[in-house]
Amino acid sequence: MTRILGKKQISQLTFFEYITGIVLGDLAGFMSTDINAFFIHGFVAILVWFTVPLTLELLTLKSKWMRDWFEGKGTIFIQEGKILEDNLKKERYTADELLEQLRAKNVFRVADVEFAVLEASGDLSVLLKKENQPVTPAQLGITTVREREPQTVIIDGNLMDEPLATAGLSREWLFTELEKIGVTLENVFIGQVDSFGQLTVDLFDDKLQVPAPAQKPLLLATLKKCEADLALYSLAVDNRGAKRMYERCSEQTNRILKQIEPLLKT
Repeated sequence: MTRILGKKQISQLTFFEYITGIVLGDLAGFMSTDINAFFIHGFVAILVWFTVPLTLELLTLKSKWMRDWFEGKGTIFIQEGKILEDNLKKERYTADELLEQLRAKNVFRVADVEFAVLEASGDLSVLLKKENQPVTPAQLGITTVREREPQTVIIDGNLMDEPLATAGLSREWLFTELEKIGVTLENVFIGQVDSFGQLTVDLFDDKLQVPAPAQKPLLLATLKKCEADLALYSLAVDNRGAKRMYERCSEQTNRILKQIEPLLKT
């Protein structure tokens, strides 16, 4: 029944969900230990406390007014860098409790906060001022690629065929990569493949050191060598057409290197 009620029963509880969870647990405990009580009465009570929250949850999905009534609304604590003391009093929050919540978000100066709101779940959401926000690759003009979900291809020394196929790889590739780093399949506790096809492993034998993945550094070094070779060929040939072709290819490779070098160094 609690599984049907949803994952919110064990995560972000509203007041109503909190009370529902307590009552359901108390009724289940009462039915399990009180041998003199009628089992059917307890079952009916649990059924009622299951049906009512489920019905209300379905209704709140369709009505914002009911959501605000049963789940509550967020309360703004800091707006445009200014603490709203009246809202703190309304939620019976002290300055110490506000500072504690900010520290939990790795914020140690109130002056760094642009906006903060206490959500209905009791969590504090914080927006830093623009100058205090972390720099993103987009702001630096760095091109990024879409990350794919890492695939766990080995668990407890057992090969997982489905994740391996999802990554577009074969068993032969996996055994070759394991051979490169000098480990056996049976000694691998967890093995994962990332977006770039790099295999990382955690071994049962913690004393054994595993070399770091080398696919990206190797690709970067290979591209740099290609660019250097093309530049060398352009200097070595006497034919003007071939010289211009090698120079053009070298310039194109150099432009590509500038674009992908930040990705291959991460």
